Amino acid sequence: MADDALLFVLPERHPRLGAALAAVGELECAETPAVLAWLHAHGVPASSECVRIVPSGAEVLIPGDAESLPVPLSEEETVRVQQACAPRSVTDMEAELLEFRDTTQDWQSLVHRALTSGVPAPRIAQLTGLDPQLIVQVVDG
Repeated sequence: MADDALLFVLPERHPRLGAALAAVGELECAETPAVLAWLHAHGVPASSECVRIVPSGAEVLIPGDAESLPVPLSEEETVRVQQACAPRSVTDMEAELLEFRDTTQDWQSLVHRALTSGVPAPRIAQLTGLDPQLIVQVVDG
């Protein structure tokens, strides 16, 4: 494994860049002492929307005032991070939300991706059938 991605904490009132760490699903590196200490030093949980990740090579997306941490990823994790950071149309995201009704796996990740894609929380609740309070919990981290 090499440093295949960068974690960073998005400063307040900054456009959403990269993908929320929680939106890409579980990453092996997220449980390492280095990442846990880095998150603790910044006073944020891994589930926070302000903890972002970008693939290596996308450093230009990281705001100048944000400290970043290089992290190693497996090949499969690298693909997930790249996909989570790729722009998606709201229509594609809504189609995925509709498909959610047939499965309940990794729903928090799906909700994070939908919010990041610009789908409003009430629309997510409508499409998935999730309780709006559950969506608010995901937003609040």
